[in-house]
Amino acid sequence: MAIVQVADLVEAGVHFGHRASRWNPKMRPYIYGKRNLIHIIDLRETMRGLLRAHRFLSRTAANGSLVVFVGTKRQARETIEKEAARCGMPYVSERWLGGTLTNHRTIRDRLKRMTELEAMWLPAGENPAKHDMQAYMKTMLTPSGKLEVNLAPPTATIHTHSKKMVAMLNRELTKIQRNLSGIREMNRMPGALVVVDPKREHIAVKEAQRMGVPTVALIDTDSDPDVVDLPIPGNDDSIRSIELILSRMANAVLEGKAALPSDGGQREGGEGRGGRGRGGRETREAQQQQPQPVPAAPVEG
Repeated sequence: MAIVQVADLVEAGVHFGHRASRWNPKMRPYIYGKRNLIHIIDLRETMRGLLRAHRFLSRTAANGSLVVFVGTKRQARETIEKEAARCGMPYVSERWLGGTLTNHRTIRDRLKRMTELEAMWLPAGENPAKHDMQAYMKTMLTPSGKLEVNLAPPTATIHTHSKKMVAMLNRELTKIQRNLSGIREMNRMPGALVVVDPKREHIAVKEAQRMGVPTVALIDTDSDPDVVDLPIPGNDDSIRSIELILSRMANAVLEGKAALPSDGGQREGGEGRGGRGRGGRETREAQQQQPQPVPAAPVEG
């Protein structure tokens, strides 16, 4: 069964690139033509990219590795959070903090601080490790999205502080949660990044390159495909396009997780950068498989 049908790609507008004046010449192999000054992406290349990415992510998840979903642009945030949650993986949807991969010790310290601040809202003596703190803290929010101390249990430590201190602690917690809540379970270096718009997420991509973490990216005609390992050429500004591509990436992760040993442990021999190691072999095998062709369509020069 195909990962996705060409008709679905067309319906979601995956084939629409940017204005031709904004293109990156390195995207030439992925461009079918031009219509009304807009580049049209070759959906055959999109299908190939999807197939390679699907095989790689499935293998990565089957090895017990983490896959981090990254997309901070407005059109991608909700889908990033939804699909990452669906496949049980970390995500970054607000802001990629410099050092998330290259200085993970500092990030762990901030996550530890977040846990300490959240624990103040639990009943006295409760262990935060036994709670889904992300869901629990949502019950402490007012309709406007602000933490309300009166919603905390009577024995919660937060009640022992003055109003001024509570306000300071809440501001600190809100800031940390906004930037790091999605990666609270990222307790080790991920096996891959799934990125929407690598041009926008260039800091995340550079950190992944430095740490040897392969990147799968939905990449539009204005970006450089050489900076990622597995490019999926497609419209990275359309919500429907982003939803379609990310849903298939999440499906690949779920398929891989279903193949994990019963203990859920990480298998021996992880994956390397795209084109190298075991992950690279999967990529080369996928490249040999031909997707169904896209019917020819008239394109203005």
